[in-house]
Amino acid sequence: MTLIKVAALGLLLGSTYAAAGDCVGPETPAIPDGASSTMEQMIAGQTAVKAFQAANIEYMACIEPSLTAAGEQVDTGSADEKAAAKANYEEIETSYNAAVSAEEEVAGQFNAAIRAYKAANPS
Repeated sequence: MTLIKVAALGLLLGSTYAAAGDCVGPETPAIPDGASSTMEQMIAGQTAVKAFQAANIEYMACIEPSLTAAGEQVDTGSADEKAAAKANYEEIETSYNAAVSAEEEVAGQFNAAIRAYKAANPS
């Protein structure tokens, strides 16, 4: 009976990972050099950042069900099942946290570009 449970867990974890694996994070946009960019380039940069943020929100929403399912698996099952579920949970959590960090980094870089643009173009 234990073999059946382990096989079922493998299928479940595999399907959870596959679901998380179907989620593809967005490409990080190029941030304009605020000190030398035109207003049009800054607006294009802002548009790219907003598109990145929207796509990143969709990516994180795609990951969340897998993260929740993996977290629930950690709370149930045998010791072997919990260990496998915890490893899966940590892998998905790392992807989610990386997406949050990427969004913060892009926003910080673009805000710095805006400050540089304003400093170079005081009007």
